[in-house]
Amino acid sequence: MSSAETPVAAVLRALAGAGPTPVVLIDGPSGAGKSTLADQLVAAWPGTRPPTLVRLDDIYPGWQGLDAAVRQVTRCVLEPRQAGRAAAWQRYDWDRGEPAEWHPVDPASPLIVEGCGALAAAHAALSDIRVWLTADDTVRKARAIARDGEVFRTHWDQWQLEWEHYRARENPERWATLRLGGEGAMPDSAAPFQRESPPPG
Repeated sequence: MSSAETPVAAVLRALAGAGPTPVVLIDGPSGAGKSTLADQLVAAWPGTRPPTLVRLDDIYPGWQGLDAAVRQVTRCVLEPRQAGRAAAWQRYDWDRGEPAEWHPVDPASPLIVEGCGALAAAHAALSDIRVWLTADDTVRKARAIARDGEVFRTHWDQWQLEWEHYRARENPERWATLRLGGEGAMPDSAAPFQRESPPPG
């Protein structure tokens, strides 16, 4: 990516050679700008068939749920989709503390999966474009708390430990086809993804 190219422009450029129904994965530490990049990508998506957007934030079953969400995306979304079968993901209700409804994923549509855990090793062969997005640690924490409020502040260290275990085991940067920086390209004025009970991604 050139210094003048934004993260969304870099991904759109990569899409040019990815076929009509690519799978795009966006991973990186909490607060790096993954949700913002995914929203911008959906808004600018080329072609007539819009992508399905799956947010890992909606799947994590609690603050220690990163690995469980990765397994669900692998088994219920990416593997069946690649095989041309019906795929779906299950929302976790953070207010009730229990699994909720299932959401279908059309295997004939492009797909974006964003969130901590998207670039797990098992996903590399099931995807076309794999984005690693990062930002300065101070910027990330400020963004995450501004987005999700004080609830996240109390769980920051816990989630960081989950993240570090995942990163050490899966080496997600290794699978990236694009490595991008979130500083500057994801301004604080960009509309954040709002939710009632903030998960960590």
